[in-house]
Amino acid sequence: MRPVSIETGFTKHAEGSCLIKVGDTHVLCTATIEDRVPPFIKGSGLGWVTAEYGMLPRATNTRMRREAASGKQGGRTVEIQRLIGRALRAGVDRVALGERQITVDCDVLQADGGTRCASITGGWIALRLAVNKLMKAGDVISDPLVDPVAAVSCGIYAGQPVLDLDYPEDSEAGVDGNFIMTGSGKLIEVQMSAEGSVFSREQMTSLLDLAQKGVDELVAAQKAATA
Repeated sequence: MRPVSIETGFTKHAEGSCLIKVGDTHVLCTATIEDRVPPFIKGSGLGWVTAEYGMLPRATNTRMRREAASGKQGGRTVEIQRLIGRALRAGVDRVALGERQITVDCDVLQADGGTRCASITGGWIALRLAVNKLMKAGDVISDPLVDPVAAVSCGIYAGQPVLDLDYPEDSEAGVDGNFIMTGSGKLIEVQMSAEGSVFSREQMTSLLDLAQKGVDELVAAQKAATA
């Protein structure tokens, strides 16, 4: 793993927030609690966790145009924010959360590979801090966060399995994947593909083992940050 640092309470107004740094990838994650839910679950008693994701114009080597300036989000942005929402909901007891929505915003300040993974890992921390406030206020009776959720990238670079790819490694890797897991080691989602190469079942297993090691370290960092 690249060095990981987490600063909680990074913003003043959000119910939960953190700045997570994974190497040179820096993501600001905030969680907002609202006493409403999407129409499709209204009246069900179930809570909802959703996410939004974005990159600042100079998060990368060259300036990207703000998506707001073009009037719509790009396909990559939509895919990533749906992924973050799905991942975080996998660790939530929506009955215990009650009929309320928590929106997790992930804003990439600086990108050097693994922004979606850092967003999921930091997003869970912001979610944890927001839920802690609900519990302290007595608004929820039992803890709705049943298991931590974290994510890490792995790939085959220069013929070797590599954990937590930075951008140069990711751009040159013949095989790369994103692994989203719970603190108890259960898989939530695996995005894995080859480009200009192929991979064997044995190589996939080796990457899964690497991902488990990385997620274990990230979950330990999450717990330390929110203790």
